[in-house]
Amino acid sequence: MPEPGELVFDAPRKGKPPVHLTDLDPGARKAAVVDLGLPGFRADQVSRQWFGRLSDDPSEWTDVPAEARTVISDALLPTLLTPIREISCDDGATVKSVWRLHDGALVESVLMRYPERVTMCVSSQAGCGMNCPFCATGQAGLTRNLSTAEIVEQVIAGARALQRGEIEGGPGRVSNVVFMGMGEPLANYRAVVAALHRLTDPAPGGLGMSARGITVSTVGLVPRIRDLAREGLPVTLAVSLHAPDDQLRDTLVPVNTRWKVGEVLDAAWEYAELTHRRVSIEYALIKDINDQRWRAELLGDLLAGHLVHVNLIPLNPTPGSAWTASRPQDERAFVRALEERGVQVTVRDTRGREIDGACGQLAATTS
Repeated sequence: MPEPGELVFDAPRKGKPPVHLTDLDPGARKAAVVDLGLPGFRADQVSRQWFGRLSDDPSEWTDVPAEARTVISDALLPTLLTPIREISCDDGATVKSVWRLHDGALVESVLMRYPERVTMCVSSQAGCGMNCPFCATGQAGLTRNLSTAEIVEQVIAGARALQRGEIEGGPGRVSNVVFMGMGEPLANYRAVVAALHRLTDPAPGGLGMSARGITVSTVGLVPRIRDLAREGLPVTLAVSLHAPDDQLRDTLVPVNTRWKVGEVLDAAWEYAELTHRRVSIEYALIKDINDQRWRAELLGDLLAGHLVHVNLIPLNPTPGSAWTASRPQDERAFVRALEERGVQVTVRDTRGREIDGACGQLAATTS
């Protein structure tokens, strides 16, 4: 049965993965290690290796006795992600990976290297239950929620690849994480919030990343937006709006039939007020569907005067879809209409088009 306050969008708990060190906060790690008959401080030692040094080879953990390494590794470091497919583009600066989970479910992550940063785009669910018709993941439906460790290990895998010089450009580090891969992050709320702590807590607790380098995307689960605002984690909130009017958004983002545009934006402004973080409005421009100038004007009127930035996304069409990206002149007119209303706007750099860049496309073609 759902717990009190649990959204009906939460995925069923089938295919639950084995418990991993990354699922546990520092106190729970110590308790788990004590249960294995070892001193509790061994948990911190192993955590420093895993999160601080990014070492997944117990033979390198010279500060931990060999017997303890084996016991802890066998009990608390199961393999969660098995690489199935990897494709790169942008001269090796963009790498998209498909991972098979313990129960056969497939998820994707993307590493994008820019001159000034490295961003990991991660999945929070296997599939998605939001049913947005222009999204490959939404068309596939929801399989299950990912565990905290399954989410964080996507970032750690990218961090290890960078540290080992396996990504074009030489050794580096992950500076940004965006929860914009497969799934609706706020429909897997507890695991995502725990993952945010693992990403931001300093070693041995976690990776020690800046919360300001992390973005959590949502289609607009209003109660969860308000919950996130009170977590004390100043991550960026990205609202996938895609239409300023309820009539169209009911079709493009079906959850809008439950929480309308006005309710979603009110929750977003509350988030900005409590966290002092600028909200990002994600808007996929779809030819002749949502790219009319009057819609840009309406969007600008709704956003003007708020701590907000619009991120326009040229649609990366999914196979068989009749919908495609807007004409360049319509995109330019949309931008102008927002700028005329004093709303900050950029057009997203669409990385990965030639490698099934839209989320869910690569997993859908992988068996």
